[in-house]
Amino acid sequence: MAGSCLLYYITDRTALAADEPARRRRLLEKIAEAARAGVDYIQLREKDLPTRELESLAREAVRAIRKARKLATGNRQLATALLINSRTDVALAVEAGGVHLRSDDVSALEVRTTWEKGHVGTAAPGRPAVRSTAATLAHENLLQAPIIGASCHSPAEVAQAAANGATFAVFAPVFEKKDSPAARPTGLAMLQQACLTNIPVLALGGITVSNARSCLAAGAAGIAAIRLFQENDVVDTVRRLRSL
Repeated sequence: MAGSCLLYYITDRTALAADEPARRRRLLEKIAEAARAGVDYIQLREKDLPTRELESLAREAVRAIRKARKLATGNRQLATALLINSRTDVALAVEAGGVHLRSDDVSALEVRTTWEKGHVGTAAPGRPAVRSTAATLAHENLLQAPIIGASCHSPAEVAQAAANGATFAVFAPVFEKKDSPAARPTGLAMLQQACLTNIPVLALGGITVSNARSCLAAGAAGIAAIRLFQENDVVDTVRRLRSL
């Protein structure tokens, strides 16, 4: 399993500092750290932010990821994609890699339709758009199909996400969460059942380096977490997870 385990860092800036400027700074540092470490996906999950502030933070996150990739030229493992939680409009505006959908959100099919429509009419009729090389490359990157993650809490929801065209599903909570003891864990047997679908399933909820192996053994394609990445050295965490 080493090297093939997908890793997904879900952000929570409120746990990083007391005041907002410090939270934002620390979060961007953590995002850059995760990108340098080769984390596959980062979900910007700052649901309390107004649209304008979320978009501003998302733009900075995109820049941080691109800078990390540029500084590590030649390392093909650095292909981190930023996903915006539930906001296709913001993802399009900041040229993110895609979106992450809640279990009660719109379908992945709707996201793909919106994504395609978001790139229609980029040039005036009869006139080709004029762009710099950098802008052209960014535009071409946007034309790629979006990466769509979907939150799921049952095998049936995973199957529905797959049918709707999600890229991968995040199944939770597998284990009991310290900050949400009332949330009933699904357990490894249910995770194993969810992993029988034809899309990758990532395990979330109470995941540690110690119990991650059991999730992978149950069929999970990878690990999703907040605290596991945010409260630890990301390089070391990634190395340990990919050595399982």
